[in-house]
Amino acid sequence: MLTLFGFPEGDDRLCLLAILADDARGRLGAASALVGQHYPSIALRCAHATLFEREIAEQCGAVPEGHPSLRPLRRHEPDHAPRAWPRAMPARDVRVWSQVGGDEVHEVAVGPVHAGIIEPGHFRFQSHGEEVLSLDIVLGYQHRGIECLLENADRTRAVQVAESVAGDSVIAHASAYCGALEAISRSRKSARAQSIRGIALELERLANHIGDLGALSGDVAYQPAAAFLGRMRGECLNLLLTLSGNRYGRGLIRPGGVEFDVPPEMASECIRRVEKLREDVEVAADLLFGALSVQSRFEGVGVVSHDACRAHGFVGLVARSCEVERDVRRDHPYGVFRFAQIPVATAWAGDVAARALVRWLEVQRSLTFVVEQLSSLPRGVTRAACGASQPSELAVALEEGWRGEVMHALITDAEGRIRRHKVQDPSFRNWPAVALAMPGNQISDFPMCNKSFNLSYAAHDL
Repeated sequence: MLTLFGFPEGDDRLCLLAILADDARGRLGAASALVGQHYPSIALRCAHATLFEREIAEQCGAVPEGHPSLRPLRRHEPDHAPRAWPRAMPARDVRVWSQVGGDEVHEVAVGPVHAGIIEPGHFRFQSHGEEVLSLDIVLGYQHRGIECLLENADRTRAVQVAESVAGDSVIAHASAYCGALEAISRSRKSARAQSIRGIALELERLANHIGDLGALSGDVAYQPAAAFLGRMRGECLNLLLTLSGNRYGRGLIRPGGVEFDVPPEMASECIRRVEKLREDVEVAADLLFGALSVQSRFEGVGVVSHDACRAHGFVGLVARSCEVERDVRRDHPYGVFRFAQIPVATAWAGDVAARALVRWLEVQRSLTFVVEQLSSLPRGVTRAACGASQPSELAVALEEGWRGEVMHALITDAEGRIRRHKVQDPSFRNWPAVALAMPGNQISDFPMCNKSFNLSYAAHDL
C-alpha cells in the first residue's frame, strides 16, 4: 500500500482512495470507496494502513472502527473534514503511553525541545536500568498545512512550498511535485532536463549519506572520519550550488524541466570535482569501516527485522538494510532512470552497521552515475511548456529520495483545478521503525540508532 487518504464527497460522505504498488511488475493501481463518518478499519489485517487511518481520522474526521491504536498523529484540527462532522481524534493534550510494570522500571523523557538544531519531537523510554523496554515517539509539533498550501497556491508558489517539505530533500520533493503536475498537464520533459534532474537527485543523496556517515562516526567518538566526511558533505552541497545557485538545490527543479542548464565547461569542472570527491571519500570510508572499535559499536544495535519491514511497509534505506529490495528507481523507473539504472544496494542484518553499509554502497554508485551523466548530457532544451491541468484526473509521481520513496498525488476537479494534493515523505512510513529498533538496546545507543535512520520531523508533520 503506497498510500491511503481521504477527501470529502459532499457534506456527509468521504472518498477513501488507496494507491497500491506492484513493485515486481512496475505498476500502480488505485481503489476507492465512499464511506460515512464511521467505516471499518483494515489496520488489523493490513499493518500498512495503521498510520494512514490515523491520518484520515485527524484530517477528515472519519473514525476507523476497530483500529488497534487510534491516537493523535500530528495534533491539529482536521484539514478536509466535511463541515457537519465532529472531530474524530482525542483532544490534542491526550497521550497514550506504553506502560511497563515491575520493580526498578523507570521512564526517561526526551524532548520535544532538544539541544542544538534538532527538530522538535518527544521520545519516552520505558527502561530497566540502561536497557530500553519500549519507546513511544510523539511528533506533530511542526504542522504547517503543506497539503492545503499546495492545493490553493499557484504553480510558482506551489513548487516553492514543495521544496520546503523537508529542507534536506529539496530535489526529491520538487521533482515529485513537478512530475505529478507534468503528468496531469501532458508536459513532456526533454532528455537533457531529465538527466540534470537525475544528477541533482544523486548529489542530494551523496550530501546526506556522506554527512550521515560522518555524524555516525561522531556519535561513537571516532573523530577522524567524522571530520573528513563532514567536510566532504560540504563539497556535495557546493556542487548543487554550482548547478542551481543554492546549496540545497532550490530553484533548479521547475514544471517542465529545470531552470538552469549545464554548459560543457561547467560539466567538465563538476566531473573533476566529483572524481576528487571519490578519492577523498574512499580514504575516509576506509578509516570508518576499517576501525574494529567502530564496527563493534554499530553491529547488533537498532535491529529492524526483514519480517517487520514487510509487515509495516518500511521503505528506502531502512528496507534495503534488512534485505528488502525496494527502490523506486528500479521498481517504477522514471525520467533518466528508465535509461540509466543504478544497482540496488542491500544488506541483511537490519542494524546500524547495515544502514551504514548501504549508505556507503549508494555513495559509490551515485558517484559513478553522476560522472556518467555529466560526461554524456543529451542535447535539447532544459524546460518545456507545462499547460493547463486536465479535468477529473488522478496523477501519482514517485521519486527515490535519499531516505526512500517520495510521493505526490494530484486529483483535479471537473474544471481542472487541484482538488486534493497528497504528499508523503518516507519519514512518515519509517518513524515506527525507530520505535521497533530500540527495545533491547541501551539508552546510550539511542543517538547513534536515531542518526542511522535520520528521519525528518518536519516531513512527517507536514
